[in-house]
Amino acid sequence: MSRIPTTPPPADASPLRANLVALGTIARREVMRILRIWSQTLVPPAITMTLYFLIFGGLIGSRIGTMDGITYMDFIVPGLVMMSVIQNSYGNISSSFFGAKFGRHVEELLVSPMPPWVVLGGYVAGAVLRGLMVGVIVLCIAMLFTTVRIPHPWVTLSTVLLGATIFSLAGFVNAVFAKKFDDVAIVPIFILTPLTYLGGVFYSVRLLPDWAEAATHANPIFYMVNAFRYGLLGQSDVPLWVAYALMLGFVVALGALGLWLLKRGVGLRS
Repeated sequence: MSRIPTTPPPADASPLRANLVALGTIARREVMRILRIWSQTLVPPAITMTLYFLIFGGLIGSRIGTMDGITYMDFIVPGLVMMSVIQNSYGNISSSFFGAKFGRHVEELLVSPMPPWVVLGGYVAGAVLRGLMVGVIVLCIAMLFTTVRIPHPWVTLSTVLLGATIFSLAGFVNAVFAKKFDDVAIVPIFILTPLTYLGGVFYSVRLLPDWAEAATHANPIFYMVNAFRYGLLGQSDVPLWVAYALMLGFVVALGALGLWLLKRGVGLRS
């Protein structure tokens, strides 16, 4: 019986290289999806943040004056940028991965030889990139209303990357457990939005009574906003090392949870 001739794989086709190609493919697909529907993914956040700057920064901020020794317009810039990054990173991956699960083509990823970290990394990379794109757009809009200074650029960049990664991973977990499209919207409406607005975006924690200040310190978004504010303005209500320790802890914990969910196929295999 004659054997069918086969072409041996190239010598450099290592598993790592194959995984990196798969990772890049998933991330590129996510980026193309973002750019293809840019009127839904990039324009609405820009319009919303422009209204925030006009109403809170321009109209209300002119009556407030200063907050912690800086103008109110400058004070809210870091919070609004971080808020847009958080919301868009979370929303991108939760809708995208749940759409893949709803359309049942996520099963193709599960039966492929790709390890879980490739699938998770590809989706997270796309969500982080959308968060960064929206953050840059909002920062450019802020330049129309105030002078943006970045005294600590590495703190600014690392904080926004960690924040986007955290909420990308959180959005992934939400998409895994969601059973219908309404489940994807529950967490942003009832958890994410309240935590964001109560995370020191529009006010200094020093203005709150003692019990409210203590409760605010239990809000993880508060630390992200203040770390980002330190990067842009050189001022923060919390020690920088505490904010970084918290963010890194969330990245490790949520990343491990996401990998475990993929490996076990929780909510993915019917």
